[in-house]
Amino acid sequence: MKKLWNIFFLGIFFLNLCWNQDVASLTVSFWNVENLFDMIDDPEKNDNEFSIGGKKNVTQEIYALKLVHSAEVLADLDADILGICEVENRFMMEELNKAFTGRNYKIIHYDSPDRRGIDCALFYDESKFTVLKSKQIKNTLSSGKPTRDIVYVKGQFGEEILHVFVNHWPSNYGGREQAIPKRAETARFVREKVEKILNEDPKAEILLMGDFNEGPNEQNIQYLAKDILINLMEPFIGKKGVGTYVYRGQDSLLDQFIASSGLLDDQGLKIEDNSVSILDLPKYREQRGKYQHYPFRFWAGEKLLGGYSDHLAISVEINLIQ
Repeated sequence: MKKLWNIFFLGIFFLNLCWNQDVASLTVSFWNVENLFDMIDDPEKNDNEFSIGGKKNVTQEIYALKLVHSAEVLADLDADILGICEVENRFMMEELNKAFTGRNYKIIHYDSPDRRGIDCALFYDESKFTVLKSKQIKNTLSSGKPTRDIVYVKGQFGEEILHVFVNHWPSNYGGREQAIPKRAETARFVREKVEKILNEDPKAEILLMGDFNEGPNEQNIQYLAKDILINLMEPFIGKKGVGTYVYRGQDSLLDQFIASSGLLDDQGLKIEDNSVSILDLPKYREQRGKYQHYPFRFWAGEKLLGGYSDHLAISVEINLIQ
């Protein structure tokens, strides 16, 4: 009888071990931090407005507040992998990492040729995710005008490979009609990179994240995803008061996760059902006045609002299937 009880408890132990393995998960987030700049005027960048003596009248106290509020968002996200855009340089990634005491992230960052000096980057927790390869993908437009590069990371979670692309596509600054062709070029360029991976491994697990400056239903995002990718933001489309950005009173989903089918099957890595979320807490939105419901941004032109960002952050859970 004693032997039977020993076998029973041993069985329970191994079942618990298997269950714990089955639910191993990775939290992946993305956030446009809205102009995370240092206070030094770089003569090679159009960044003087954020420097000491610039037109925004930035002080050490304002700089510190931006970091504190940005770290607050990181604490609420508590991500294992966090894609970032609108950060000026690696130094500011290090500053943000120090301000957020919840984790000691590793940093992937490359300087891009953007005139304002804003880049894409990635934080990751090396205890959860092992980076095997990273590179800066130059996004060279036919006009020759500089724009943000794309950060590509190939990493490992468990024994599975995850490909990550961090994007910040050309904005509508200077006019939407002029911007759409720039994003069309970028969409073709990114699609080629994704297709190359899928041609080598049709079941490859790929996650694109970023501020695409177009919604899921717009032409360049539709082209990017057609037949090879799935836009994970689709369940949010058309929902009243739901979005990551507000323009002229209209909610939009500029910030998106777009995944390969390999992340939706029951092998290797799988995106947990209904796990995509928008970090939409009351403190991250204006609560009164003309801009009620807009994301509570840090700057409005040269006026200091002291909020967080003009974009809300997004997250998704990826499970390791054993």
